Amino acid sequence: MSAGDLERRPDGILIPAGRRVAGTVEPPPSKSLTHRAFVLALLAGEPLVVERPLDAEDTALFRQALERLGWRVEDGGEAESAPSPPRFDAERPVAGPPATAPSATFRLALVPGRRPPRAEVFCGNAGTMFRFLVAALAATPGEWRLDGVPRLRERTVGPLVDALRALGAEIACEEREGFAPLAIRGRRLAGGRVTLHAGVSSQFLSALLMAALAAEGDVEIAVPALTSRPYVDLTLDAVARFGGDVAATAEGYRVRPGLAAPATFRVEGDFSAAAYPAAAAALTGGRVLLSGLPAASRQGDRGFLDLLAAMGARIDWRPEDDAVEVSGTGRLVAVDRDLSAMPDQVPTLAALAPFARGTTIIRGVPHLRIKESDRLAAMVSELRAIGAQAEETADGLVVPGVWADRRPGPPPAPLAVDPHGDHRIAMSLAVAGLARPGVLVTRPQVVEKSYPQFWQNLAGLIGDCGGG
Repeated sequence: MSAGDLERRPDGILIPAGRRVAGTVEPPPSKSLTHRAFVLALLAGEPLVVERPLDAEDTALFRQALERLGWRVEDGGEAESAPSPPRFDAERPVAGPPATAPSATFRLALVPGRRPPRAEVFCGNAGTMFRFLVAALAATPGEWRLDGVPRLRERTVGPLVDALRALGAEIACEEREGFAPLAIRGRRLAGGRVTLHAGVSSQFLSALLMAALAAEGDVEIAVPALTSRPYVDLTLDAVARFGGDVAATAEGYRVRPGLAAPATFRVEGDFSAAAYPAAAAALTGGRVLLSGLPAASRQGDRGFLDLLAAMGARIDWRPEDDAVEVSGTGRLVAVDRDLSAMPDQVPTLAALAPFARGTTIIRGVPHLRIKESDRLAAMVSELRAIGAQAEETADGLVVPGVWADRRPGPPPAPLAVDPHGDHRIAMSLAVAGLARPGVLVTRPQVVEKSYPQFWQNLAGLIGDCGGG
């Protein structure tokens, strides 16, 4: 990895503070859409070419799962008509080179083969993959076992298991009810009416909506509680690309069985990943152009750019280029927001909050305690470790802008922060380190879960951009 001005040490990566980031970044493809393409192909049982799938730890685990289930996963070659990356306006030059050259646009060909009668699938700490496969394999004839790392075993899947059982699924929780490891005897789900509580995770509903497309009859799903609704909208868009028929009802959704894989499924850029270079520009007063991000995307984390605008950043969309430019003004203001629609961005906002005038209040995200880490506790712990103030509430965080008017000076020794095994904690703390001198991110490899090029991209944005 070209570390640029990032200092790689045996115990982590030291973030240089005081630079204005600048350059162009092509964020990685969407993890959420890649997972949905994989599971819908599995349920349809038809060949599919996925253009620009995310190549990261979580999606590699899903590819391995497909292979264990009898699929061939082949290199499909380069995708056609890959767009050239947009450039900054010549009248507004930006110091420094692009953060990364355009990534190779490649394809994966998913080809169904002979399905084994039984298989064990390891999900690591990929919660989305795990929940999607619980439902998909419950609807797939065979004997399946799902398990993962110890942290995955702490992430509940109980509401989804209850709903699937109500549709005739045979699922045994081997150690603790509602948690992995699971033993599943798969068969076609029965049609009918079911109630699903998705207040803990929208992934429960997305998983059931997709699996219901392979049921024997119509499935009506009553949803009395739902968080992160934009992710369900993303699922509905993906389902429509597979010819699925899902309609909203007064109480939830009605699913009519039937799937037909398209010839290709192209994955757009990941707004969740794009949030980090965008936040870096807003914090440092820099300017970053993000490519491969359609303005009309249904990804929930697109809303983080609107949040940055509310905090004082300038957001300029280029719909014709599928790009957006984020410019920092040098000053941020605090916000009070319910982030239940984009919970993955809670750590990102929390990392900006100490530098924003006022007190930032984050609400509506108690379920962050059961992500890859307890993200609320982790951000409080690590913000305090770098000298900021933060408090955990019942459903969020309170972070005063202690450095809004005067940035902290260099500490006598590096301030080591622990990502708690969580990719989003690591990337958010790296952003904070651009303005808080001395931040050393330990175990930096955790970003491989969703954004393998993160450190390379950040180094490129810092480049030779000069002082802040």
